[in-house]
Amino acid sequence: MTAHGAGPLDAATVQALVDGSLGDPFSILGPHGGIVRTFQPGASRVEALVGGQVVPMAALDPPGLYAAPVAGPYRLRIAWPGGVQETEDPYSFGLLLGDVDLHLAAEGRHFELAAALGSRPMEVDGIPGVRFAVWAPNARRVAVVGNFNSWDGRRHPMRLRHGSGIWELFIPRLGPGERYKYEIMAADGSRLPLKADPLATETERPPSTASVVAAPAAHHWRDQEWMEGRAARHAPDAPISIYEAHAESWLHGITDAPSWDSLAEHLIPHVRALGFTHVELLPVAGHPFGGSWGYQPLSLFAPAAQMGGPDGFARFVDACHAAGIGVIVDWVPAHFPTDPHGLGRFDGTALYEHLDPREGFHQDWNTLIYNFGRREVQGFLIASAIHWLERFHLDGLRVDAVASMLYRDYSRAAGEWVPNIHGGRENLEAIGFLRHLNAVVGERCPGAMMIAEESTAWPGVTRPIAEGGLGFSYKWNMGWMHDTLHYMAYDPIHRRHHHHEMTFGLVYAFSERFLLPLSHDEVVHGKGSLIARMPGDRWQRFANLRAYYAFMWAHPGKKLLFMGGEFAQEREWNHDGALDWHLLEDPLHDGIRRLLGDLNAAYRGEEALHALDAEPDGFRWVIGDDAGNSVFAFLRRGRDGAPPVLVVANMTPVPRSSYRVGVPRAGRWREALNSDAAVYGGSGMGNFGGVRSVDIPAHGEAQSLELILPPLGVIFLRPEGE
Repeated sequence: MTAHGAGPLDAATVQALVDGSLGDPFSILGPHGGIVRTFQPGASRVEALVGGQVVPMAALDPPGLYAAPVAGPYRLRIAWPGGVQETEDPYSFGLLLGDVDLHLAAEGRHFELAAALGSRPMEVDGIPGVRFAVWAPNARRVAVVGNFNSWDGRRHPMRLRHGSGIWELFIPRLGPGERYKYEIMAADGSRLPLKADPLATETERPPSTASVVAAPAAHHWRDQEWMEGRAARHAPDAPISIYEAHAESWLHGITDAPSWDSLAEHLIPHVRALGFTHVELLPVAGHPFGGSWGYQPLSLFAPAAQMGGPDGFARFVDACHAAGIGVIVDWVPAHFPTDPHGLGRFDGTALYEHLDPREGFHQDWNTLIYNFGRREVQGFLIASAIHWLERFHLDGLRVDAVASMLYRDYSRAAGEWVPNIHGGRENLEAIGFLRHLNAVVGERCPGAMMIAEESTAWPGVTRPIAEGGLGFSYKWNMGWMHDTLHYMAYDPIHRRHHHHEMTFGLVYAFSERFLLPLSHDEVVHGKGSLIARMPGDRWQRFANLRAYYAFMWAHPGKKLLFMGGEFAQEREWNHDGALDWHLLEDPLHDGIRRLLGDLNAAYRGEEALHALDAEPDGFRWVIGDDAGNSVFAFLRRGRDGAPPVLVVANMTPVPRSSYRVGVPRAGRWREALNSDAAVYGGSGMGNFGGVRSVDIPAHGEAQSLELILPPLGVIFLRPEGE
């Protein structure tokens, strides 16, 4: 076969072009020795526009292949059944990805990967269009498909950049908003389901699954002062109190059109009024199944389309910062779903995951596990974390399911897991990944927090990497949460037998920098709400919850509470339903809200309640062994000279009078907070605003206070005049 004097075309190559299996389309398409060839299956006519001339292109065999002699720059005019298209030829453009980008991506060290791969609007030689690039090293052929080519992969096959495994193509005259996927042929010739772009920064709204060409970021940030000062706000001596929320369902019942802008309008005033320092959102990365609450993400670089585009999310974060609220997002590198359009067997091989299901499949969640030992996969995940922190000015990431990453035998029976090279159960590759991740974040994103959800006693989660730790900023204290919730669920008459469940957390409280979580996990899967787990009649249930919150806010460790907990939501959380905001009309429910606002104010305002959260000097038991009365008393202390706070908890419905507690300072101690105050719905029993010490030794101190302990109540006292 020849075309206007050009040499013969290899029949097998032409047939591969027609079949959509040609791995090197640039070998025959575009300009070649004065001849231009183009493949436009379904077109009725193709012409080349050269300067002011129209050069008809000869229709060759097979149908759809056209050729003509062309000298100089040209455009194509293509007649389709639905109209005429004029465009530059994608196969007339040279290489676009630079060697540095290719090298860094191949080494897993390109931490701005979304700028190098994915879809990027740009101009090439003055021609606007979109450059597509995707990593699929084991594919025989990759093509871009979308509405712009009737989802026909024969029209836009890509070029492989040899040595990198990256395929690229510039398609002129495309722009933001285009929907697209990749059509991939595996090495064995099988055609895979159309794949979404792993590096897409915008996606279609589910249940649709296409990637979307995103417009360049347009939001103008106004949070420079916040970003410059956030390191101090996230230090171990800072008050950090987090309101956890599922963005879309928080808005249910408030608006019929959830968006980042409506979330900013309604959530920010709510969080600010309650006095929380941060809001933490359940995963906002694109996820195909809403019932996963975001914990089965596939678009690790794109905000979920259910709430709007990337600029909307940026506006939300900026608005939070303007209101003095930090933003943390849950981030999921532990696993990913098996949806056919996703990362699983992306190029026909186990590219992102392990091939062996003993390493590459999560039995608990029916999801795939990233191959942390592959440098490109590490680079992909770290680039995702950096993208969220840098592109959206996030103040931290809460890394989900860290325990499942650290242990090769996590939730597996004997024989169902593969030991490491030393024969052990530790996942050495995941450990290396987490250290690498935290090192890169620490270097590139000063002041950003990395928070681990780690449910075991793995040593050194928050220890610096240089000292052999994993390098996280904080770790969720799951043990404290389980023990104390277990204790609070007992009828008070039985609590004397479980006293240690409230004290055991102090045995290890300073082994890590801890965050105390009452998260979404505690109000789902049949566990009921927090208030529903409290024992007794209605008044006692609310008194128990108030006492529990007060105990938590006084305990060493940063704080986190899931939405609905601030007003004692009665029902278990349902992501498809609304929170029961009407409960705030009830004085007992509103009392919980009032108490949390005052607890946050005390936590922020009293240095003793936060400055030494991670240091043993910040806590001292005064009474830790009064199991018979279920009474606890302890001192929280700040830096030198800061006034201490005495915390006394009575976890029975029996009020106690003349209860003696030793104190380190003589004088009057003011009752700074009482969870049993009438304004919170309590009985109003207390110490009439304060009590003066007497020279009666107790608990190793020369003076003591004689206190009235309210039923199911916690009181905070501080030296008056300081």
